Amino acid sequence: MKKLSIMGIIAGAMFGAAANAADITIYYSPTCPHCHHARDFISNTLIYEYPNLNVTTVNVMESANRPEFMDTLKKCEYESGGVPVLVIGEKCFQGYADSMADDLRAAIEVDMDDAAKSVAAENKKSLAADADAFKKELEMLKEHNVPTPNIRISDRAQLVMPYHILFDKLEEKRLGKHSFGSTQSGIAPHYADKAMKIGFQL
Repeated sequence: MKKLSIMGIIAGAMFGAAANAADITIYYSPTCPHCHHARDFISNTLIYEYPNLNVTTVNVMESANRPEFMDTLKKCEYESGGVPVLVIGEKCFQGYADSMADDLRAAIEVDMDDAAKSVAAENKKSLAADADAFKKELEMLKEHNVPTPNIRISDRAQLVMPYHILFDKLEEKRLGKHSFGSTQSGIAPHYADKAMKIGFQL
């Protein structure tokens, strides 16, 4: 699931259907480590950011799938048969690394309107779990007599820690007039830790 953010959950439920995301086909081998990382990124991140994303997985080790894979390699103009190969709309990607994440998102969003992209961006932020922000949002809903929603929290949600917020504020201060205009909510340091696999999951 996404962030411990009730607003993010509600926004996703209300507007998720608006996202006209490009479909993904991933050609993989069960013994390929990079394929596992790519599939984890899709199943643990992208499908939550883009609720209408259709994902097709093709095991290239199965003989029945080889002709389709060879056709895809030809279409993508790849000389090697290395996997994973991801086809997103009209774009092809061979291999996988965390640094490819934004390029994959750009390919998914190519035909999405601004409203749908805005929802996807909100969903992306919602993948971070800020317990303090969650408590404040819950209290705000109670103050406005909104019935307590039935909330489920994924065991894959990664926590935004207080030091993430501190790092974010200090970096903005260090950059001075060249600052990026961060919300100073710790999101960038949080994702840095997530990419390095040193964060805390629920």
